[in-house]
Amino acid sequence: MSATLTLIAAVSADGYISRGSGVPWDLPADRVHFRQYTQDKWLLLGRRTYEEMLGWFKPGHHPLVLTHDPKLIVPNGKAVSSVPEALRLAECQRELVCCGGAEIYQAAMTHAHRLIITEVREILGSGLAFPKISKQDWASVSRRSQARDDDHAFSFEIVTYQRIHRMDLAA
Repeated sequence: MSATLTLIAAVSADGYISRGSGVPWDLPADRVHFRQYTQDKWLLLGRRTYEEMLGWFKPGHHPLVLTHDPKLIVPNGKAVSSVPEALRLAECQRELVCCGGAEIYQAAMTHAHRLIITEVREILGSGLAFPKISKQDWASVSRRSQARDDDHAFSFEIVTYQRIHRMDLAA
């Protein structure tokens, strides 16, 4: 039995995850949600995202870093060369969570079973894009809203999507 692949991301209203590095907004409730959801899970990340998150990983995390450098040393994890390789390594897990960046989301999208998207009500105008979510392939199964307030400069919804149209999900 293979692991379920979930992509988790915060995406602007015009489809961007970043202006080039890091997350372009500070949304404390989304940060708590991200930490709770990824707790004790295996994570799939690109090298740059992995480096940006160094110091954040907890003992239960097992990062799989998608990279062209097979000699990359990943404490408590492993360097991988493809999404199918990451899925094979995570077979013993119920879920592998893809945390980005843009190229990794693109590579993982055809293998994904679930998307957890924080839809941020902000227009970035440009930057690194998240893959398009086709209504033919994905159905929204839950939504949780957060209004703009003193702690959140932007309102947002955390939306969970399930794949409804089976593409080639073989690893």
